[in-house]
This record gives sequence, C-alpha cells and structure tokens, in this order.
Amino acid sequence: MRFSRSTTCPGSRNSADLPAAGGRTIVLGLLLGLVAAAPVHGADDFTFELHELTKKTHEIGGFVEIDGEHMEIREDGAASLLNFRDDPVSTLDRMTVGLQLHGSSTWQSASINWLGKGIAAQDDLGWSDSLDLYEGYATLRPSAEINAAIGKKSYKWGKGYAWNPVGFINRTKDPNNPEEALEGYVAAEAEWIKSRPGDLQNIALTAAIVPVWNDVNEDFGNEDHLNLAAKLYLLYLDTDIDILAFTGDSRTTRFGVDLSRNISSNFEIHGEVAWFADMPRTILRSDGGLRRETGDRTSLLAGIRYLTSFDLTTIIEYYHNGIGYSEAEMERFFHLVDEARDLYLTSGAASLYDLAGQMSTQGYGRPYAGRDYLYARLSLKEPFDILYFTPALTTIINLHDRSFSITPEMAYTGFTNWELLLRLALLNGPDSSDYGEKQNSGRLELRVRYFF
Repeated sequence: MRFSRSTTCPGSRNSADLPAAGGRTIVLGLLLGLVAAAPVHGADDFTFELHELTKKTHEIGGFVEIDGEHMEIREDGAASLLNFRDDPVSTLDRMTVGLQLHGSSTWQSASINWLGKGIAAQDDLGWSDSLDLYEGYATLRPSAEINAAIGKKSYKWGKGYAWNPVGFINRTKDPNNPEEALEGYVAAEAEWIKSRPGDLQNIALTAAIVPVWNDVNEDFGNEDHLNLAAKLYLLYLDTDIDILAFTGDSRTTRFGVDLSRNISSNFEIHGEVAWFADMPRTILRSDGGLRRETGDRTSLLAGIRYLTSFDLTTIIEYYHNGIGYSEAEMERFFHLVDEARDLYLTSGAASLYDLAGQMSTQGYGRPYAGRDYLYARLSLKEPFDILYFTPALTTIINLHDRSFSITPEMAYTGFTNWELLLRLALLNGPDSSDYGEKQNSGRLELRVRYFF
C-alpha cells in the first residue's frame, strides 16, 4: 500500500510591481501561452468541437454537520487575558451548523471545479456566520502531458501529515484536523507531466502565478505584486521527491525539498526541508522594547507512518520551526501579558495590553509559535471486531517547555452516509509555557455529519 500523498501544486515568483489591470493581462497571457505551446500529437489534438462540448458530466456532493463544543477556559492564561480582558469567562459552549458542497462539470478536456462552505454558530458570546468559496477554478487539458488551471484553488504541497514547511502557498492546516478542506488562493497554473521507463519513472513540473491585489489574495502578503511558485516532482527508484521554490515581493524567497518512500508495504518514511531567505521576526527584548530582525531560516520535518497487522496506524512527526521563538522568548511574552493584566487592574491603562496584542498578531500568538514539536497519532480500525468503529489518540508536545496537548477520540460510521465523532482535547503545561498559556484547558466536542 502507498502512504504518500501525491500533490501537484504551484510555487510562486514575483518579478515586478504591476498595476492590477496589467498584472491580470500578464497572468492570462502567460497561461494562454503555456497552453498554446503544448505539443500536439495525433489523437491528443485538442479542438473545440460543438459535439464535444455537449458531452457533459456533472458531479455534486458534500455534507451537512452539527457540531457541539464545551470549552473549559484557562482564565489566567495569556490567550484568555488578551481575548477576554473585559469579560472573563470560565467556560464557553458553542453550537455550530455547517454545510459543505463540492462539485464539478466536465466537457471533454475542460472542467470547472468548486467547493464552498457555510457556517452558522451560536455560543455564549453571541452569533456568527460565514459563507465562503474555498475553491472555484477551471482546468484545461490540451494533451495527455499538459494541464492548465485558473481560479481559486487549494494547494497541498508537502509530505507531512501535521505540518508542511514546504507548503509555500498552502493554507496552514490544523494538525488535529489535517484532512479538513481549506480555503485556496487565486492562481493561474500550468503543469507538464511525463512518464517513462527506467529508474526515473515520472516527472511533473508545476508552475503557478499567485497575484496579490486589492480584494485578491489580500491575506497572502504584500499587495500589488505577482508571485511565482514552482514544484518539480520526481518518482525516482520508487521514491517520491519534490523540489520546490517560491519568489515574489508578497513574501520572501524560499526553497524546499520533500520526499517519501515506502520501506515496506506497511512502513513509510517522509520528510521536508525548507529554507527561507531574509525572513523577518519581531522580538520582544528583555527591557520591554521591540526588535525586528531579518535572517535566513531553515525549517524541517521528519516522520514515519506504520500500519500493523491488526490495523493500528501510527504516525510520528518531528517538526523544527526555524522561524519560531525560543523558550526564553516565549516566556518573555507571557510575562508581558501578566504585567499588562496587573497594570490594567490597578490603573485601567491598556497600553501594555495593546503592545501584547500587537506582539501576538506579529508572531507570538500564532499556532505552534515555538521551535520544536513532536506529533504522534495512533488510530485503531474496528478493535474487538466492533464494525465501523475507530478510536484514535493524538498528542502534540512542545519539546522545549514539555507542555502538550492530548486528544482521544472515537469515530463511528455504522449508519449509511453518517459519521459520528466524539473528541476530548486536553491542554497542559506549567505557567509561561506554550500549552500552559492557551485559551482552553480542555474541549469536549461531539460532531455529527451526513454525507450526500
């Protein structure tokens, strides 16, 4: 069996600052040029015949879900003090209803694909709702070796299960829900694929242009730039290898390599290495001031996946976050939040809270802001011959301060098209530690999904 996931995604290069209209013209011109340059071979000729366009296939599917959560709030944790400084709470209950739909329509060598999600949630703090198009893109396959796509697409670069350092144009996934759909970015991509006999069995080159304009990929990085990402995939001696690059003025230049290989039918190894050029970081100094530093950073991931004869799947990954903060730097931030609380309670002054909020947004508050983490997940299929029942246990450990999360869960799929998931997340650690300062100390979740 093959554990590795094949990923065909783009990378990005930005060469010039362009006005929005000119940038759009260049994107479309490059895409059309790539398609026009595709080789034409006999039966692979691509023509826009009317009778071909009438040969349609349409697919649609998705799920509706109800998700109930009960959260125990760590009232003196840094995250809680920043989020609930005026209205502290000890517990938080939330009910969420969601609908996710995906579909595609195919006309011979062309297709349109889309995925959207709507969510409505009510908790103790109020009501919230959202309706988002995660993906919406068109593809064109003028020959067996050439693919092109344009629109909003979600990319999944990398071989890691919980983290992807080389995911230069990926959205950041949740290690506790790594398979959940994520919102994509607007891009124009082209892909060339070649299969051949010999040690090097497959080659695929993917390139993607990622624009950042007003109202287009605004959260990707600096605006009014075009970025280029590229990925070269090789299947060499039964080893999946990706060589990746990104360049552009919306983010710093970066390069990466990943690989995965099946050592045996039930044992797989994988890894990623990413190098970031001139990566900026904002550091809180010991005297309370701020220091912005820029330097080259390296992040890496190494992992294994093993399946036993009795269907126990074990995934273990080590992640080094080269742009993360040291234990001392994290402690300094947590102490700042404590000082902000004391000042606010005694004088009503919020200046330190404002500073802490700024630092949190600039890096200290992001998920997995530390340097080194260990991830482990064990899942057992149908133990004791209980059909359609899969228990699992997931843990993530900050290797420096020894704080951790541990999440047991149970999934049941014994009813046709239904999935029931019961999950308990526990976060623990001393004061001024990564998980010891999280907003929640515990979270109980019951999720019911109906697929169609």
